[in-house]
Amino acid sequence: MSKETNPKDAISTKKPRFYSGLPANVTKEVSIGMMEGAMKYGRHNYRITGVRASVYMDATMGHLLDYWEGQDIDPDSNLHHITKAIASLYVLRDAQLRNMCEDDRPPKSNVEEQKEYLQAIVDELFNKHYKETQ
Repeated sequence: MSKETNPKDAISTKKPRFYSGLPANVTKEVSIGMMEGAMKYGRHNYRITGVRASVYMDATMGHLLDYWEGQDIDPDSNLHHITKAIASLYVLRDAQLRNMCEDDRPPKSNVEEQKEYLQAIVDELFNKHYKETQ
């Protein structure tokens, strides 16, 4: 929405919303997660030495799985596990954008074909066993 009285509004509303589109409380938490990483490993170390994709994938998934299993707060940092996962993804993506990421993922698989195959199995299970009363 723009105000007719302010010509800057007509231009600014069409620009990317780098900050106003992000929830400030999450951004602040992630900033503390990044600060913790800077204290442990050196500020912006990932921009200097680069990263290995598998290391950050493991860190991200570790935090997400701990959260999924019921542990909300990472005991090492006292930050939420989801916050820590987001911070790991920030580092990974930053390294990719700067060509500082060693892509050590396994050989590519046919993700879409696998999804379709597994969905067909699930569809068949529902057809055989699912009762509307469940």
